[in-house]
Amino acid sequence: MISKKIAEAVLEEALRTGGDFSELYMQDTETNSVNMVNGAVEDARYQRKVGAGVRVLKGTRSAYAYTADTSEEALIATARAAASALDGVKEFESRKLEVIRDGRTAPRIPFTEVNNAKRIALLREGTKAAKAYSDEITQVVASYMDCDHKIMVCNSNGIWAEDRRPRTRVFVQTVAMANGEAQTGNVSPGLGMGFEAYERINMEDVGREAAKIAVTMLHAPECPAGTVPVVIDGGFGGVILHEACVHGLEATSVSKGNSVFCNKLGQQIASPIVTAVDDGTMEGEWGSMHFDDEGNPAQRNVLIENGILKSYLVDILGARRMNHPVTGSGRRQDYTYAPTSRMTNTFFVNGNDDEEEMIATMGDGLFAKNMGGGSVNPLTGEFNFSVLEGYWVKNGKILCPVRGATLIGKGADVLMKIDRIGRNMWMGQGMCGSQSGSIPTNVGQPRIRVSEIVVGGKGGAL
Repeated sequence: MISKKIAEAVLEEALRTGGDFSELYMQDTETNSVNMVNGAVEDARYQRKVGAGVRVLKGTRSAYAYTADTSEEALIATARAAASALDGVKEFESRKLEVIRDGRTAPRIPFTEVNNAKRIALLREGTKAAKAYSDEITQVVASYMDCDHKIMVCNSNGIWAEDRRPRTRVFVQTVAMANGEAQTGNVSPGLGMGFEAYERINMEDVGREAAKIAVTMLHAPECPAGTVPVVIDGGFGGVILHEACVHGLEATSVSKGNSVFCNKLGQQIASPIVTAVDDGTMEGEWGSMHFDDEGNPAQRNVLIENGILKSYLVDILGARRMNHPVTGSGRRQDYTYAPTSRMTNTFFVNGNDDEEEMIATMGDGLFAKNMGGGSVNPLTGEFNFSVLEGYWVKNGKILCPVRGATLIGKGADVLMKIDRIGRNMWMGQGMCGSQSGSIPTNVGQPRIRVSEIVVGGKGGAL
């Protein structure tokens, strides 16, 4: 993107007012998107975003400035702007950029080799399958996105790192209607690779699944309320781990004392059968990368092992505040954000329990097959999540689908009440928002059982 000579000059300029660390981040990102309603293309867009940001640290103080102009003059001016937040004199010299880290692996089918006709064909395939599922499907909204995200980050410690992160995702949302009522279903798989992802993502399956959820929930009674056992299926069921637990393990919360998990390293915070991992090294996954947005290698971080808290997720600034090793977790949406500690691919590790036995021995309760959105208070871990597709279990057998279910509780309590973990972990894709913008993350788990959670619903006894 630029020469090392210019980068070194920028890093040096950023240290002129007393900073002890400087960093230059640059990106060149190309994005394509197509949106379709009922088989008709609504719009197709191409966007390219180029820019740079300069960060200066002094102890635990941080200053950040950015620019869309990547000329040498503009980068030097941006470094001066960041440095102006400090009022000292120069104390440190920037090292030569001699530690080279290169993660620029080209996708097998680059998005530049794919025309919009191929993108549209995928969406029409998913739309057709959804509409064919039932006459009650009245609307299908389908979207496609691909992104080729190229970054370079270098710093005054002499590190120069480059990474290339292709990713693509499709969304199919369906509406089912009958007797004046409507229910929705949505499925949105994605992978961290080029267009070859659609050798693994079957659009007919995506469309049918989205339609099935909507039609099933359309004919479901309201979910009963109560405190009951809940079985949560794999994949996007891991959103509870992500939101109600691991956000509380990020340095952005822990370093400021804003987490229920502060000062608990080495303590039991979960059931002994629980092991949870954040792994940015998983090849081809939605949240993966070779290096983070601070130039550090991605890592497999064991956060909880057999119920014991082993690690937080920590970026460079968080490490200074917490005296904790950097974990390769510094991430940002783009050059307009300074990096903070963030998740990548976060999941419960496989257990040894039989998935059907979980339901057969739970008595009366809820099987949450697909989770929806929700809200969390990271300071307390209190959460409220909707269940997109749920089934009521009576005497250990699935009785009927139920709609309108919500799961209410605290992440720390749920972790301790997990009494079964299945043998087959899979993941679901999402975009996670925090201080450093919106980034791609995977959530995942095998099927798990929680001995009791408060279930909200409007229904009576079934």
